[in-house]
Amino acid sequence: MITKTTFNKKQFKSEVEANVRTLFRRTLEDATPQQIYQAVAYAVKDEIIDNWIDTHKAYEKQDKKMVYYMSMEFLMGRALGNNMINLTCYEGVREALEEMGLDLNVIEDQEPDAALGNGGLGRLAACFLDSLATLGYPAYGCGIRYRYGMFKQKIKDGYQVETPDNWLKDGNPFEIKRDEYAVEVKFGGYVDVENGADGKPKFVQKGYKSVRAVPYDMPIVGYGNRIVNTLRIWDAEAINTFNLDSFDKGEYQKAVEQANLARTICEVLYPNDNHMAGKELRLKQQYFFISASVQRAVQKYKETHDDIRKLYEKVAFQLNDTHPTVAVAELMRILVDEEGLEWNEAWEITTKTCAYTNHTIMAEALEKWPIELFSRLLPRVYQIIEEINRRFVIEIQANYPNDQEKVRSMAILYDGQVRMAHLAIAGSYSVNGVARLHTEILKKRELKDFYDMMPYKFNNKTNGITQRRFLLHGNPLLAGWVTDKIGDDWITDLSHLAKLKVYVDDEKCQQEFMNIKYQNKVRLAKYIKKHNGIDVDPRSIFDCQVKRLHEYKRQLLNILHVMHLYNQIKEHPEMDIVPRTFIFGAKAAAGYYTAKLTIKLINAVAERINNDMSINGKIKVVFIEDYRVSNAELIFAAADVSEQISTASKEASGTGNMKFMLNGAVTIGTMDGANVEIVEEVGGDNAFIFGLSADEVMEFERNKNYYPADIYNNNEDVRKVMTQLVNGYYSPENPELFRALYDALMQKDMYFTLRDFDSYKEAQQRVDAAYRDERTWARMAMLQTASCGKFSSDRTIEEYVRDIWKLEKVELPPHK
Repeated sequence: MITKTTFNKKQFKSEVEANVRTLFRRTLEDATPQQIYQAVAYAVKDEIIDNWIDTHKAYEKQDKKMVYYMSMEFLMGRALGNNMINLTCYEGVREALEEMGLDLNVIEDQEPDAALGNGGLGRLAACFLDSLATLGYPAYGCGIRYRYGMFKQKIKDGYQVETPDNWLKDGNPFEIKRDEYAVEVKFGGYVDVENGADGKPKFVQKGYKSVRAVPYDMPIVGYGNRIVNTLRIWDAEAINTFNLDSFDKGEYQKAVEQANLARTICEVLYPNDNHMAGKELRLKQQYFFISASVQRAVQKYKETHDDIRKLYEKVAFQLNDTHPTVAVAELMRILVDEEGLEWNEAWEITTKTCAYTNHTIMAEALEKWPIELFSRLLPRVYQIIEEINRRFVIEIQANYPNDQEKVRSMAILYDGQVRMAHLAIAGSYSVNGVARLHTEILKKRELKDFYDMMPYKFNNKTNGITQRRFLLHGNPLLAGWVTDKIGDDWITDLSHLAKLKVYVDDEKCQQEFMNIKYQNKVRLAKYIKKHNGIDVDPRSIFDCQVKRLHEYKRQLLNILHVMHLYNQIKEHPEMDIVPRTFIFGAKAAAGYYTAKLTIKLINAVAERINNDMSINGKIKVVFIEDYRVSNAELIFAAADVSEQISTASKEASGTGNMKFMLNGAVTIGTMDGANVEIVEEVGGDNAFIFGLSADEVMEFERNKNYYPADIYNNNEDVRKVMTQLVNGYYSPENPELFRALYDALMQKDMYFTLRDFDSYKEAQQRVDAAYRDERTWARMAMLQTASCGKFSSDRTIEEYVRDIWKLEKVELPPHK
């Protein structure tokens, strides 16, 4: 039931003024924009607090089962606008601020994006939290309170430069420190076996170093239902911040040792792990937030329940990819060592509590830790994994007698490594993929042995996105138009968008829809002018590829095609093409050389093309610096073409494809990930599909019979752009600059970039032809939005609830 917040404009205005005075000792006239943002945020938080308290009281009173969604990342975006929208007071606040002479858009721009995530994994987690709260299901998000996130991306001379993302420097008005729930997390040392009071052996970790894990809670506001769930992010503090005795002895480093250990754990997301110190820090981070979250979840359960054996009836742990999978062993440690349960009892509880989501087909992301590192850092947890592995291997051998190959492929410990995905599968009652194609590839190839032995664990949950963030907040013009046409039920039930299909052939509606798209393109063009200094034409096709930079996502294919198009225009100046603006946005991992070199190439091509007056602005190339949720909202709303061009079989799902679709952008892509299901919904005539199929890619990989040199030798267009990589055309000061990209394509071309080049080029020609027919294009664009109903995270969450978590909804009465 949607409950519109009763918004008291007069009270809100006086709260903002009071906040400026009490927080900053200023009047409204003297306050800085950042101070005004803080004052407004605290006033909005006041609107949230009572609901937040009431929600958790209702959960306790009704004794509902709770899901703990454990994720290394939560890419939340800005909180202020989202909270106001879900409180249904956005317009009320806007009006109140206007009466005070303040602009809400300027105030929202003062808020930094919370630097708690990076890519699709983290944004999915954020969408899921929004949906859980909106649907009224009890949930905690559990993660790390990174001080500097991954990094803030600067582009200098075309290169990515990583700088600290100091998002907390002005504080976070929406968080609450919960010191009373702090727990201790232990690292290193050794395990001693003592005699317990009951005569049984007791395993005790000694000689360890530890940190104090302190939770900070952020509100997750459900849309119009008074439900407020919690994102709990853990910070690390020293147990004893300062050792005076060591300091007095002149051992200055030792005096602050604990403080330094604590500080490094929460400093950055995904520290560079090209060296052992980075690997160790990553493992510390993962165990830190998992141990803290599991300890607190068990404590919370015991506060209101006597029988730890029934934990799974009230608690579910959802492990978002392999980073949190140490939860399986940590829960076993707590149940066996601290709760005194027998192994079999503890294992039954654990395997009824933990569920695992696999997010990748890429072997590199199925984490493996060197046993030497793991056993040294987490000695007791490693002992438990050894025992889990011993019993699991017996199970494998019982199913496949005398088949050492099965043991080799499925064991948790093998070849000196701890294989975390294998631990997750052995210790979970559910294993899900995130798009239908992805799940089938897991079952038939990547995790085939596990599926053959335990088919009942495997299921698919196609990803989704929250329409409240990516349409209602990100594209208010289109959201308003949709509501005018079909009412506002779509805000909590996206399937209602199908009602728009009756308008797709209506000429007036087509014009309205495309005029909104044009206004959003003007908005993005202003952003590009301000941040890049480049003039782009809102009447050109806005062709967008924004996502994490990785070779399999093939930003390289996109820019090679741009280079080809530029060659064509230079050779045929009279060539008639619809003007096109190619927009890129991507961060590359700090240690990922090839990805960073690709960013340099994109910027080098942009520099040449954008400054070539002879082509009359027919094409422009823009690289948007520091891609994040807040500028993504501008890009999705403005895009005409959505680039989803990963090598088929490599992208698990993708969610950017859904955000573009919701905002009326047409997909050019391969039949990969969720693209397959998008094409099913919108129809093959309303997407531009190209390239090898997943089966064809896997066939080439199996047979090892793809030779990129054959394409190079037989395709003049490919040969020309490849030569330009190494002849100084885009790097006259250093002709060899892009040699590594050239060599990777010529020697292996692991992701079939050259193989798909011609097919991609032909698909881009189809885009150009289709865009010339205004009515045809408008109809296609409208059908994207009208066909997007399936791809709401609300639908995904309902499937998790039905098939995996078995949660019950909580409803709160209207606020008195």
